[in-house]
Amino acid sequence: MAKNVVSRSPRFKRQRRLGVELPGLGKSGALDRRPYPPGQHGNQKRKLSEYALRLEEKQKLIFHYGLREEQLRRFVRDSKKGKATDWVDTLVGRLERRLDNVVFRLAFAPSVKAARQMISHGHVLVNGKKVTVGSAVLKAGDKVKLIAAAYKSVNFMQAQKAQRLALADYLGTEQSGEEVIGLLKEVPNKSHIPFPFESGLVAEHYAARKA
Repeated sequence: MAKNVVSRSPRFKRQRRLGVELPGLGKSGALDRRPYPPGQHGNQKRKLSEYALRLEEKQKLIFHYGLREEQLRRFVRDSKKGKATDWVDTLVGRLERRLDNVVFRLAFAPSVKAARQMISHGHVLVNGKKVTVGSAVLKAGDKVKLIAAAYKSVNFMQAQKAQRLALADYLGTEQSGEEVIGLLKEVPNKSHIPFPFESGLVAEHYAARKA
C-alpha cells in the first residue's frame, strides 16, 4: 500500500513526466520504478514538438525551485534588464541565490518547500537578522544560519541525515558549537543547476514573447 501511495505522489508524477529527478522536490527515487511519464501510454516513446521541449525545460525550473508562473516571469524580466550577454545565466544565478534554495542547498531542509516553511516561520537568520521571505535573493558574502531550536527540528535532522545534494562550491559552511553557519561565497551560474538543463531551450521559449 505504501508503495502505491508514493507512486501517486504529485512530486513523483511531475518528475516522471519530465523524465528527470528534480532535487528541490525532496525525496529521491521518482524514476526508480517507473522511468517514464505517468498514464496508460507513458512507457511508449514520445516525440515532442519544439514548443513542447521548450515548455518542459521551463517547467523544470518551476517545479525544482517551487515557483509560480508569474514568479518565474518576473525573474526573467529582471534578468533581461542587466548587461550580461547571457540572461539565462543571470536568471539561474538569481534562482540559486533565493533564500529558500540556499537553505535547501545547505542541507538545512530536505526540500525547497520545507525550506520555505522554515523561513516563513521565522527560523532562518541572514547576517544575524530574521528573514521571513523565501524569495529574498542573497548577495555574495551573506551568512545564513538557523535559530537555535531549529537545529534540533525534524526538518534539519532529516536533511542532514540524508543530504539530497553535495554542497555546491559557491557555498561554504562553518561549525560554531552545535550550529552550522552557511556562507554564500560567490554568485552561482548555469553550471550549478543540479539537474540536466538546456538553457538554450528556455531562452528560445521567451525569445518570441514578452516575459
